[in-house]
Amino acid sequence: MSKTAHTIPRIAITPGEPAGIGPDLLVRFAQGASQAQLVAIADPDLLAARARLLGLDLRLETCDPERPPTLSPPGHLSVLPVTLRQPAEPGRLDPANAAYVLETLTAACDGCLNGAFDALATGPVHKGVINEAGVHFTGHTEFLARRCNAQPVMMLATPGLRVALVTTHLPLMQVSAAITREHLTRVIEILHRDLSQRFGIDQPRILVCGLNPHAGEGGHLGREEVEVIEPVLSALRARGWNLVGPLPADTAFVPERIASADAFLTMFHDQGLPVLKHLGFGRAVNVTLGLPIIRTSVDHGTALDLAGTDRADPGSLTAAVKLAIDLAHLSD
Repeated sequence: MSKTAHTIPRIAITPGEPAGIGPDLLVRFAQGASQAQLVAIADPDLLAARARLLGLDLRLETCDPERPPTLSPPGHLSVLPVTLRQPAEPGRLDPANAAYVLETLTAACDGCLNGAFDALATGPVHKGVINEAGVHFTGHTEFLARRCNAQPVMMLATPGLRVALVTTHLPLMQVSAAITREHLTRVIEILHRDLSQRFGIDQPRILVCGLNPHAGEGGHLGREEVEVIEPVLSALRARGWNLVGPLPADTAFVPERIASADAFLTMFHDQGLPVLKHLGFGRAVNVTLGLPIIRTSVDHGTALDLAGTDRADPGSLTAAVKLAIDLAHLSD
């Protein structure tokens, strides 16, 4: 895990899809005080135009990574400029700007890898328009994993609940085949390590959901628990790890279990995330574990219908940046 190079963290922020609410959220968020230097990896003209549209004062300054970071005052943003391919209109997607979105992510990721930035917080991207531009793109997590040559684990967190995923953006018909002993072992190892090292949790208690209804009913409703999940958990418990499960997913998230867990591990995207988003939508943060960099993200999409209206809630971006700052400090 990389160490924070700066006393004041320098946090890279990518606003994501330029036609969506990402730029709105960033210029709104920048109106408040921050405990870090905030660096937007974006087109400064886009940010200035969105600030004017929202009636917000915004001062933009070009970031110099060679200089020590300073706290971003309210109404100020540092910028590492990346130029839009076409002017962005709120609410109107343009595949021509897909390359711009990927360029911002590349610059931000590489800046974290080379120590220019201490962490990355990402705004929402639109997967569909990137694919329409001819680029196969399944999400931030997979893109950053390839860029970092790492094997990631997606975890979402909201106050009182953390949920990690064994599989991420897969069709349901492919999930079972993807849950092998080797893959599940690797995911749990990454989750356990990062809860301990990045979040400072000694001996994390992880509750693991089964894949099938009723966790397979002893093999009568599916064999994945018997043949894959239980053997992996048994082997890792032999290391002294506190792993509970496999649990039936429909009763895993009762209050007493949530209160006792440092994290839940679910087998697929829509098994645990509906519970987390019901509990904390607008305050939840997506954290990519298993990377050599710190990366957090909002828990929502581009909300094209809200772009440019000043009706988008910056709560999730605020939480994502705050967690990025906290994790940067913990990595010292």
